[in-house]
Amino acid sequence: MVRAALAAADAGGLVRRALAAADIEHALRSAAAVDVVAVGKAARPMLLGAVAAAAQVPLRHVAGVSAHLPEAMPASATWHTAAHPVPDDRSVAAARAVLDIAAAAHDRDLLVLLLSGGASALMALPADRISLEDKQRTSRRLLTEGAEIHALNAVRKHLSAIKGGQLAAAAGGAVLTLAVSDVVGDDLSAIGSGPTVPDMTTFADALAGLDRHGGRDGYPAAVVARLTEGATGAIPETPKAGDPRLSRSTARVIGGARTAIDGARAAAQSLGYVVHVIEEPVTGEARRAAHSLIEAASRAVKAPAASDPAHAAEPGDAARTLTVRGRPLCILAAGEMTVRVAGKGKGGRNQECALAMARGLGTVGAAVVAASIGTDGVDGPTDAAGGIVDTTTLARAEAADIGPPERYLEDNNSYVFLDELGDLIRTGPTNTNVGDLQVILVGSW
Repeated sequence: MVRAALAAADAGGLVRRALAAADIEHALRSAAAVDVVAVGKAARPMLLGAVAAAAQVPLRHVAGVSAHLPEAMPASATWHTAAHPVPDDRSVAAARAVLDIAAAAHDRDLLVLLLSGGASALMALPADRISLEDKQRTSRRLLTEGAEIHALNAVRKHLSAIKGGQLAAAAGGAVLTLAVSDVVGDDLSAIGSGPTVPDMTTFADALAGLDRHGGRDGYPAAVVARLTEGATGAIPETPKAGDPRLSRSTARVIGGARTAIDGARAAAQSLGYVVHVIEEPVTGEARRAAHSLIEAASRAVKAPAASDPAHAAEPGDAARTLTVRGRPLCILAAGEMTVRVAGKGKGGRNQECALAMARGLGTVGAAVVAASIGTDGVDGPTDAAGGIVDTTTLARAEAADIGPPERYLEDNNSYVFLDELGDLIRTGPTNTNVGDLQVILVGSW
């Protein structure tokens, strides 16, 4: 089911299908010149998909920005490697290169910007009087404090010369943005910090973000000064809705969490599971999210008939009579969690979520297995995408003399616990990113 979710969210395929749409194909063929730039964790497959789909359209500039140099790229492509999740000098150089491409375009030209998760850090250009070190320190502090993506982006946009619609405002021609979303709600202004769409946040929002996550005293003086000046109106705001500089910029989301869920749903149904999708996005601190998932799973087990009547098990089917109502159940959820780092261990938000579910699985019903993964294949500073737990996890941990999950959670050390039991999920880089995915199976696997 996890593999099916990742396949459905394949970024290259999503771009190829998007560029085949009649209106986009017409825009490509009508442009005097077309520039294609891909930025983010899915930059390579998105760029390859675009080049393949636009084979009949002469491309002037083809460029990509990601954390790693890809092995195979079109001969005409220029590639920039940069840092994630905290920007570095390479992130600044990449942002300047993309800004130069946009600014050099003429009136009848078209810039196709392909965005995916991670673009905000990979393409970073500090605003006036803000140094890269200021941005780095601010990003690290916000991440450590567990700031959610919207708070992060509000600050990033107001410390930047390219985010929050400023790339489109600087473009000499039309701009088309195609985004693979890793943001809850698929908000285009939050994906990659919205370089080509109106910014709905303000300097005051950014300043409030600092206040909520550690307080102003913990951030660089230049950052606090800029946000404070901006909040008083002394510095111009980022481009807002109705700004004429954005009148020729269009954007659409071509894939997101729902894409992955639909892929997992199809796989589950093909295996005979009744599927229940938790519609509310899984957000907030990973451990609390785990408890909410357990509660939602328990509710779904108690009323499975409401989950997916069209795929109910046949009466008397012994192989399916395993949950409290006689049906094996697959519960799917997605979102974007955070972790508040208090310990010195190793892990990531999905590993913490999985481990935090272990204690509560026994309350759900019959045999249960639960997985939580980052669809980009990278969960925190580890080589794992996430973790998997089941109703035997606690007993296996006790037999292996590992200790209770709570001890590892307190030290943010979920990686070690799950690794000891062989319960880490390692997919390697998936070249896509549509947020976090949770799969809970009740009754059979």
